[in-house]
Amino acid sequence: MADVLAYRFTLRRMMMKEVPRRHGWEATCMAKPYADRTGSGAHFNMSLSDIGTGKSVFGDPSDRRGCGLSRIAYQFLAGVLRHAAAIVAVTCPTVNSYKRLIKTGSMTGYTWAPIFISYGGNNRTHMMRVPMLRPHVEGNSKDHKGVYLSGARIECRAVDPTMNPYLAASMMLAAGLEGIEQGLDPGDPNNVNMYELSDAELAGRGVKRLPRTLLEVVEAFAADPLSKQTFGDELYRSFIEIKQCEWRSFHNAVSKWELDSYLSKF
Repeated sequence: MADVLAYRFTLRRMMMKEVPRRHGWEATCMAKPYADRTGSGAHFNMSLSDIGTGKSVFGDPSDRRGCGLSRIAYQFLAGVLRHAAAIVAVTCPTVNSYKRLIKTGSMTGYTWAPIFISYGGNNRTHMMRVPMLRPHVEGNSKDHKGVYLSGARIECRAVDPTMNPYLAASMMLAAGLEGIEQGLDPGDPNNVNMYELSDAELAGRGVKRLPRTLLEVVEAFAADPLSKQTFGDELYRSFIEIKQCEWRSFHNAVSKWELDSYLSKF
């Protein structure tokens, strides 16, 4: 299923670019084309199914943590959180991606961008969100088991439309499967507005931030053994070289902001 969805995404992105061009317009998948407006995301909603029955193995209505997830789902989630920094190098792969992943910007109020390596329920301040299920949609308020078993999923919000969906899905799946194989646990969800926590409170909860620049995230990708295991030696090296070159090109350019800020001062 993942390869089919990746193909559809790639095709639709290509169509979105080509059709407007025929009419003299340009549509963009940039993560943050406007500094004073909300950025563009491309969230991953994920679940695993039993190969024999075809049924999801992510749901559990008796989940004591209140997210409706099974033990396998939590293990998968823990694997993604463990490798979050390396994954984001692929899911948010451009310089511009990190203009979106900020707490506040030139626009008023919070951006609600996923900047924390954490998870919670219906809470958009986390990298990983667990969409909360509503059992009554099945029409049987007494038996919700079927709803949880079929609809449970986890959502990665630290993804934007500039990503290569094949590489992004590969990293996400590899991390999740490692979590299952090693029986990892993500701990309890953080059901609070993460933006309102101080640095000390975040540290007390063991919550870290995602990398803040393309340089930081590529360094995290290079240092994580999962990256080479998933990509293979040649693609791993090529990806790092391309992204390092992209960062150098950006860093060596002098922007209008720099000229406006410094030209007349110094």
